[in-house]
Amino acid sequence: MFKKEIERYEKVRAEYENYIVKKMSANDYLEWNEVLFSCHSCAIEGNSFTLDDTRVLLEQGLSMVPVGRSLLECTEMSDHFRAFRYITSHLDAPFDEALLKETNRLVTENTLAFRVPDAVAGEYTTCDMAAGDTMFGDHKKLIARIPDLMESTNRAIEQDIHPVIVAARFHGFFEYLHPFRDGNGRTGRLLSNWIMLRAGHPLVIIDIKDRATYINALRNIRSEGTDEYLISFFFAAATSRLENELAQKRKNSNLGAFLF
Repeated sequence: MFKKEIERYEKVRAEYENYIVKKMSANDYLEWNEVLFSCHSCAIEGNSFTLDDTRVLLEQGLSMVPVGRSLLECTEMSDHFRAFRYITSHLDAPFDEALLKETNRLVTENTLAFRVPDAVAGEYTTCDMAAGDTMFGDHKKLIARIPDLMESTNRAIEQDIHPVIVAARFHGFFEYLHPFRDGNGRTGRLLSNWIMLRAGHPLVIIDIKDRATYINALRNIRSEGTDEYLISFFFAAATSRLENELAQKRKNSNLGAFLF
């Protein structure tokens, strides 16, 4: 299953590594990813930051609040930067509950008190959860499944299973469990990309324009009992991202249109 998706993705990834990744400094490439990923991941949760806003905040910090953006949005984005830097600097850490909780703590640390005053960043929910049109299950039963999720994902990471599949399956199950009061989506996307980076692959960045398709793929896990749609979506998002950046670089390498 997913043989065609893997072949297409790996072909594009090889070209992407040679034409883009290897030609940029490691720090510049990481910062490029930090801006793209943080902007789109927070936008999926309703943050209105543009890519330009995100880059300004990364470069200048909270000393420069982009025009028309709330301080809450700025703080949320700043927290996401810290969580991103945490996962990218802890790729040798165990994939366990400590990593999970610390990622959530960082991604919600300075906004949780505003959104959920009685909650503690990085700690599991103490009540049942609902989000959008989804009513999640008994929180105690769902949280009790977290150790199994982390252990089974660890085993999959060590096996010969494609990282996009592992990342998608982890993400789908994690969102199904929804163990934190806030930041479940951002935390899940961060740790899915920990899996990608650990395997030496580019980030899977879910573009805000694909939000509806992404949410529908997550819904299908509950409605149809399969993560096939989410895995297909992850492959499509991963491959599309690489193809788009390759096309952009080729276009910007052609200077003919600017010659007199």
